Amino acid sequence: MKIVVIGGTGLIGSKLVKKLGEHGHEAVAASPNTGVNTLTGEGLAQVLTGAKVVVDVSNSPSFERAAVLKFFETSTGNLLAAEAEAGVGHHVAVSIVGTERMPENGYFAAKIAQEQLIEKSGIPFSLVHSTQFFEFARGIADDATVDGKVHMAPVLFQPIAGDDVAQAVGRTAVGSPLNGRIEIAGPEQSLMDEFFRQALVAWGDPREVVTDPHARYFGSELTERSLVPLNDDDATLGTIRYHDWLGRTSTGK
Repeated sequence: MKIVVIGGTGLIGSKLVKKLGEHGHEAVAASPNTGVNTLTGEGLAQVLTGAKVVVDVSNSPSFERAAVLKFFETSTGNLLAAEAEAGVGHHVAVSIVGTERMPENGYFAAKIAQEQLIEKSGIPFSLVHSTQFFEFARGIADDATVDGKVHMAPVLFQPIAGDDVAQAVGRTAVGSPLNGRIEIAGPEQSLMDEFFRQALVAWGDPREVVTDPHARYFGSELTERSLVPLNDDDATLGTIRYHDWLGRTSTGK
C-alpha cells in the first residue's frame, strides 16, 4: 500500500522508507527536499493522493519554545486537514516517552499539543512514544556540559537505536490503528550518569561526567522515571545494544 512518510529524508524517515520498501510497500519520502512542505501546505494534496497511511516523523528546525509549538501546531494541522480530504485511513506519529511528565519543557509541551490535534482529528491514529535515540547521545552530552564538565542526573535512562525505532514505527504503520499509543525503548536500562560516563570513555572524550541530582535535561529537572516507559512490562524493546551499535555505526565513532 502507499505510505507517505513526512520527514522521510531525515534520520528515522529515511530508515523507515527503506524498510517499508523492502516489504513491498510504496513508501514515499515527503519533505521540503522533495517538494512537500507541511508548514505552507505545498505539495500535500498531490503526495497524499492514494495514500492509505501517513507517518509523521518530521521535526522542528528550532527548539525555542514558541517556535517549536508553532511548528507542530501548524504542520500537524495542515497535514491532518489534507489527510481528511484525501481519505487517509491511518495517521502515525512519533513522539517522546514522558511528554506528559514534563509539560514545563517547551519541546515536550509542543509534542503534547501535536498529539492533542491528532486525537481530536477523527482520523484513526497511532502514537509511538520513543525514548532518546542513540544518534542523539552526543548532543545530549553537549547540552549538559557546564565549564567543560558533563552534568548528568542519576535517573533511569533507556535509549534506543534509530534502526529499532524505524522497525517499530513500520510495524505500527502497516497494522491496524491503535487509537492510542505504544512506548518503545532500548534493550538496556541504566542510570543516565553512568551511561554517559561509559559512553564518553568509548568516544575517547576526555570530559568528566559529574553526577548531579539537579542537572537539567534541555532545561528540565528530571525525576527517576521521567525518560523511561511508564511500565517496563508494557514497553516494546529494541534489540540493538548501545555498545554494539557504537562499534558498527560510523556516526557513533
